[in-house]
Amino acid sequence: MRKKAATITAVLLTAAIVTVTGCSKDTSDLASSAPGNTKEAGSNELAPITFSMFSADPNADWDDMQSGVGKKIKEKTGVTLKEEFPVGASDQKISLMASSGEYPDLVSGKGDVQKLIDAGAMVDLAPLIDKYGPNIKKVYGDYFKRLRYSNDDHAIYVLPTAGVNQKYFDAGGGFELQHQVVKELGYPKIKTVQDYENALKAYKEKHPTMDGNPTVGLSLLADDWRILISVTNPAFYTTGAPDDGEFNIDQNTYEAKYHFLRPEEKEYFRWLNHMNSIGLLDPESFVQKYDQYKAKVASGRVLGLIDQNWEYGDGENVLKKDGKLDQTYAHFPVTMNENVKEHSFQDTGYLAGWGIGITTKAKDPVRAIKFLDWLASDEGQVLVNWGIEGVDYKVENGKRVLTPEAQDKKTNNPSGYKKENGIGNYFLSARYGDGVKDPTGNYYTTSFPEQIQKNYTKADLETLKAYNVTTYKDLWPKDEEFPVRKYGAAWGISMPTGSDIQVTFQKSEDIMKKRIPEAILAKPEDFDKVWDAFMADLEKVGVKKMGEQFTQLVKDRVKLWNE
Repeated sequence: MRKKAATITAVLLTAAIVTVTGCSKDTSDLASSAPGNTKEAGSNELAPITFSMFSADPNADWDDMQSGVGKKIKEKTGVTLKEEFPVGASDQKISLMASSGEYPDLVSGKGDVQKLIDAGAMVDLAPLIDKYGPNIKKVYGDYFKRLRYSNDDHAIYVLPTAGVNQKYFDAGGGFELQHQVVKELGYPKIKTVQDYENALKAYKEKHPTMDGNPTVGLSLLADDWRILISVTNPAFYTTGAPDDGEFNIDQNTYEAKYHFLRPEEKEYFRWLNHMNSIGLLDPESFVQKYDQYKAKVASGRVLGLIDQNWEYGDGENVLKKDGKLDQTYAHFPVTMNENVKEHSFQDTGYLAGWGIGITTKAKDPVRAIKFLDWLASDEGQVLVNWGIEGVDYKVENGKRVLTPEAQDKKTNNPSGYKKENGIGNYFLSARYGDGVKDPTGNYYTTSFPEQIQKNYTKADLETLKAYNVTTYKDLWPKDEEFPVRKYGAAWGISMPTGSDIQVTFQKSEDIMKKRIPEAILAKPEDFDKVWDAFMADLEKVGVKKMGEQFTQLVKDRVKLWNE
């Protein structure tokens, strides 16, 4: 349920490749050797400086530091960021950087940053943090050792940007149904795939068209890596397993296997095959591009989704802006049967991994780490989360509250609000997660129970009241029903670049992207035949050995983080 396009590539921290070319730049003398300074590098903390930055995550709402928050950051630090986002696949851009030796000052490369580490492009941040990063140290606290790259290489190449001590108060994924669907049907029980199917079928039969266009029952998104989020990840959620990316991990032995090998998951895909055969699955699910999917959501004619709101949110925001609140979505934890617990919120502990790093080409590494340290300060974190006092929030009786204008924009036009105000665009450094309070007793972030209630639309509140809960997360099992995963999440464990396991993994993924759509779209009587061919293909490329190799990586992570 976490925001993780995450399941796509593996992150840092356990790849155990240390070569001469992969060694980090020695930062111990950077204070005196950085170019362009007659005194200690970074000493003039407010002198204007521009840092180039590449971010692997596209951001259509990037404000180019022209928002209120962006301008305040420039005022407080003197730093201007010139961000570049990928056109096409981000891994291609990072591969080009690694091969050419041309890097920006800062990189947020997700799992692909390993390529730059192997190329010797990333600075070891540990000495810089030790000298210039008191706020960074404070935020990570007891989790600081989780920043280490591997058991063999304890360098710190990135500052993870996941919130520390994060507590989830709301759910943004699961199975989605439009509010108008559950409302017209009298807010039926939505716990199993059969319940979900029944609701879609009943409403679609009553409303075969919407605004003159055919009503779509369930639409999935399979464009490139997004097939994982909308099509395949739900296979482990609905069958009682947590999100460990493309692997299923035994919680006691740490034995790993490609999760499609689980017999339970076959039955989930059989259900999708059934949904297709009865006309409830969008026939364009496996051919539509991302923009087409979002546009279809924005049309208001898609009754159901199985996705994360960060993926379909742009389309839903159009509906909110147009006042079509009943055509936006409620979230439900759907499983194959009522005996299965949905594991979306099984605790991972702190997920050190993806984050921001400084390259060896950075014009002033000391100034860069000081900038990142300021963002990690109490002042910086209040700014990037809450915005400008008097404009975005005010303090009443010692408590921060959003202004009515900001609250309205946040609820009904969140994309425009983000671009105009910059809130949410500058999570670039160590930061506290939701539920953590600052020294004044206020929450660092705006995601806490009282505020979440204010963020809900009228349609959300009506639906939640009907189901006798106050947030969507209340529909999910309680966090304490599950043990904490000592390895975090397996999607955060990287495979050594060019290794046998990485090659086999890519072959397995290529097979999966062919066979899963084929199985879902097959005639029901041909489903087992296609599935058997899928399993045979995986066996041929060595999927069992891949599981054994990944098991060792999981054990290495447990050792790195817990010893």
